[in-house]
Amino acid sequence: MPKLRFRMIDVFTEVRFGGNPLGVFFDADEIDAAIMQTMARELNMSEIVFLSRPTDPANTARVRIFTPELEIAFAGHPNVGVGWALAEDGLTGPFRLEQPAGIVTVEVDDDPTVRRCRIAAPKTLQLGEAPDRTLVAPCASLQQDEIGMPRLASVGLATLCVEVSREVLDRASCDPAAFARLAMQRPDLADICLLMLYTRDQRRINARMFAPLSGTIEDPATGSAAAALAALLLAESKDDQLILEVTQGVKMGRPSEMQVEARRTPDGIRAWVGGACVPVLSGEALL
Repeated sequence: MPKLRFRMIDVFTEVRFGGNPLGVFFDADEIDAAIMQTMARELNMSEIVFLSRPTDPANTARVRIFTPELEIAFAGHPNVGVGWALAEDGLTGPFRLEQPAGIVTVEVDDDPTVRRCRIAAPKTLQLGEAPDRTLVAPCASLQQDEIGMPRLASVGLATLCVEVSREVLDRASCDPAAFARLAMQRPDLADICLLMLYTRDQRRINARMFAPLSGTIEDPATGSAAAALAALLLAESKDDQLILEVTQGVKMGRPSEMQVEARRTPDGIRAWVGGACVPVLSGEALL
């Protein structure tokens, strides 16, 4: 019976059973996508990852990321968690991780008490045409006059970013039927649609993220969305750099803390996101 070694990690937290849980499966070269997807549904986390040999020996590993419903090109907390897992295995970073969105670089800070990792998003900021508020607001069970203007931003995975008041942020709830209607109107968002609601107080962001089309009603921490938001806010300013502290997952009882940075570079705005990780369990998966 084939076996896969795995680690389960809580990402973007210093407290076990906080943050966003992640399963990392090693040496998955002989495992096909159907089995990977079945395992993602079985574990029912927002994402799990499978590591295999890189196609380019200059890189550290090939990474495949699965939600309960589909494989995705890039995500934040899985790459941060993979960096932690590789360092725990005794490898020395920085790591170069191959995935469909591009190469993700992971830096590891070997703090003697809590290990932290930081990733560079694989793409510069890309902006898209956001859906109208009349389509977006119902996705969070809100009225259109309760939300700011939606903006569509990506540094590897497209995210709808919507500013709201703190009261509205706390009251919002995911409506999967409204997401389905949005996907009918916007087929380009049908495979996966991340909706990040946020409030901002200077450099402090409080956020919630819904993505039912990928099998995640609400996500405790979404590194790709936090990085996209930081890049977007920098683009809307005159600054050259923006550093944010993003809190997510509080309403779910899994508080998460992400440190996010965006910078203007010669090729565009780039973003980084990082945080702490803690181990939960390890073992073998029987296939």
